[in-house]
Amino acid sequence: MSDPKSIIITGAGSGIGQSTARTFLEAGWKVGLVGRRAQALEETAGDYDNALVLSGDVTVPEEVDAIFAKAAGEWGRVDTLFNNAGVSLKGAPIDEIAVDDWMNLMNVNLNGSFLCARAAFGQMRRQDPQGGRIINNGSISAHVPRWGSVAYTASKHAITGLTRTISLDGRAFNIACGQIDIGNALTEMARKMTKGVPQADGSIAVEPVMDVSNVGKSVLHMASLPLEANVQFMTVMASAMPYIGRG
Repeated sequence: MSDPKSIIITGAGSGIGQSTARTFLEAGWKVGLVGRRAQALEETAGDYDNALVLSGDVTVPEEVDAIFAKAAGEWGRVDTLFNNAGVSLKGAPIDEIAVDDWMNLMNVNLNGSFLCARAAFGQMRRQDPQGGRIINNGSISAHVPRWGSVAYTASKHAITGLTRTISLDGRAFNIACGQIDIGNALTEMARKMTKGVPQADGSIAVEPVMDVSNVGKSVLHMASLPLEANVQFMTVMASAMPYIGRG
């Protein structure tokens, strides 16, 4: 029987990352849990003996390299990366966005994703057998913006460019890259949807949400495919949320 596959999940201490990590742990994968808060990662790991806590900051190159070196040393290889860590800002017009807030969001959402993808790509290129899979967390905002979301939306459009380029460059090394675009998964970050959020016409409206476990199931499907097949882009969203036809 072959060894279980391995995956590194960033932002694994809460929300989508935590839920997805538990889905993979329950499926028997070896799961590396990445985040800045070691205690939160320990809570995600629970009693699973297939969890590996990899505390670190995705925006610090040396820490990212150390995370992947530790995982590869423990497992012998890294099969998959779920590039999930991200932050958002309170909605506001562009001229009300503080420059420091823009810089911080881009550092986490874009630079952090680049650094982790870079480390994963290098490891997957070197290992034997060569190859692996990188799954980036995009968003509905990788397609269309919400009101007042210039920083978040710009970062997620950039993730789409990252995904497409890695997918192309990875062909020579048997490295697949896809993207999951998520809409209104119910986490603490998204709980505001159930109370009312600004709409494009200036109104405030409650929006439908979906159980966050649907994300983990979707990522597991993407990650479980043989490397000869790739889900390039998947959108998983609350069925009735404002998106299709702008309604």
